[in-house]
Formats: sequence, structure tokens, C-alpha cells
Amino acid sequence: MSEINPLIENGQIHFGENKVQEAIDKWSDIKKLNKNLKLHMIGKLQTNKVKYVVPLFDYIHSLDNIKLAEKIASEQIKKNRNLKIFIQVNIGNEPQKSGLNISDLKNFYEKCTQELNLNIIGLMCLPPQSGSAKNYFNEMVELKKIINVRDLSMGMSNDYLEAIACGTTYIRIGSKIFGDRS
Repeated sequence: MSEINPLIENGQIHFGENKVQEAIDKWSDIKKLNKNLKLHMIGKLQTNKVKYVVPLFDYIHSLDNIKLAEKIASEQIKKNRNLKIFIQVNIGNEPQKSGLNISDLKNFYEKCTQELNLNIIGLMCLPPQSGSAKNYFNEMVELKKIINVRDLSMGMSNDYLEAIACGTTYIRIGSKIFGDRS
């Protein structure tokens, strides 16, 4: 909490969290006192946690499967909320990472927007650790054009400058601001 308050006092309004329970504990009261804050769910989201995410968060950066999309749509109706959502793309086709396969992106996007009425504003990726992140970021720019969304969520503490150079609209910087997680 002591790390967050100075940022809020100096006008920072967007914050990301990757653990749902931690976010509930940390942000529930803070958001009641600061109505203009925007909370981003940037971590892997399980369907059983969606009921907690929809009322508290404003953005989801990690939509990666239809079951999760359906659960988000259902909870948004129940809670009368309309979150801004990014589809997570497995840009490096890595088996250990979450995200949609590139070949499934267009159909998934259409189902989410047309059938489930989700507010998909962009795409998110976590590029492979090896190789140049820039190549993957440029590929995301092209994918964004295919489905005609405005935003990209890419770039973290180690590669955000490359992501900015490629045109990202959202970066996810934690350790450069708050230090490494203990």
C-alpha cells in the first residue's frame, strides 16, 4: 500500500495486478475512495475467479479461450459491467504459455464480439524470452490490423522500449517501478 499511495497522489490512475485475491485485498477499499482509478487484470485468469474480477477490474488483458469468454460475458450481464478486454495471443506458439493460436484469432474475435458482445479493444502478447521481441511485436501490429482493433498490450519491464517503438498502446511495467516480487 505504501508504494501505491504516492503514485495515486501524483496522478497515476492505471494499475495492473496478476493475482486476483491479492488485488481484492489491496484494491477494494482504494477503488471506493478513488473512483477514477482503472485496474487491469494482467495475469492468467481462471473461470472460477471471473465473478471477483468483473466487479473490481476495468480491463482484462488475458482472454485466451471460449469458456473464459462465456464466463466473462455472463458475469458482466449479472453485474451490469462492460470491461475493456484484450485477447491474449500466443505469439511465439510456445506450449508452456497461455494465449490463442494465431490461426484461431479471427474466428475467436468474431465469436467474442458478435455472439458474446464482449468489448474487445485489443491484443496482448508475451513474446518468447529468446530472440528479438521486436519481431513478435511487429507481428502483433499486423494481427491487430486483421481484426481491426485499436490497442496492443505488449512490453514489460525488460522490453517495453521495443514495444513502444513498435506502437504498443499499453505497457505492463511492475518490477521497474516496484522492484522484483519477493
